Amino acid sequence: MAPVIEMRGIQKHFGAVHALRDVNFTLGPGEILGLVGDNSAGKSTLMKVMTGAYARDGGDVLVDGAPTQFRSPQESRDRGIEMIYQDFALCGNMDVGQNIFLGRWPRRFGLFVDRPRMYAEANAVLKRLKVDVNSVFQKVESLSGGRQQSVAIARAISFNPRVVIFDEPTANLSVMATERLLETMAELKRQGVAQVIISHRLTDIFEVGDRVMVLKRGENVGDRYVKHTTEREVLELIVSGAPETALTADEALAKAA
Repeated sequence: MAPVIEMRGIQKHFGAVHALRDVNFTLGPGEILGLVGDNSAGKSTLMKVMTGAYARDGGDVLVDGAPTQFRSPQESRDRGIEMIYQDFALCGNMDVGQNIFLGRWPRRFGLFVDRPRMYAEANAVLKRLKVDVNSVFQKVESLSGGRQQSVAIARAISFNPRVVIFDEPTANLSVMATERLLETMAELKRQGVAQVIISHRLTDIFEVGDRVMVLKRGENVGDRYVKHTTEREVLELIVSGAPETALTADEALAKAA
């Protein structure tokens, strides 16, 4: 099946720092990909290049096989790509419904906010995700970290994305909230939404992921199908790196067959 997104030979510099070096990346329809590596690996940088938050210095980004040049996150959103950051970017003094439709509240007669419609549609998005945030009228600042994250995901899903990128989604969550989040990711997969999980927690990736890609110092050093690798092998790639011997996911699958 053709990739939803493909990145070829991506280069990115920050002054003298070469943050990404000829990085290749693919994401299939409905696939969950774990993007891992140490703190200087280039994971978030690669995703920000994908979404147009950073301009690339070289390489190509293709969406549905067509070359694309995103100049801003809004342009990537228009093509169905959403990124959820660690801080969730929510307005704590507003309620759940207002946050889900922040900046695009439905209006009546072009003037007045259509509150009944807004809250009804917010409830519909939450129902689609099968998450519980108590009430769409509740102030976001009163919610737990896990439920605030659910609101951030609901806001992303309200745009009907084809791809959702999670930046360290379980870093500050309780065990129960992490379980709920992984269930939400599995539900999104069932609905055909492709996902990228930037994370240091391999256990989470191995629970819901299809494939894991390893970056080290801005280079590809491994690409594995989860069912054909182990957490130990991936950890070894993160720590030592082995670009000269690393197999692609398809090569690893052929070797295991």
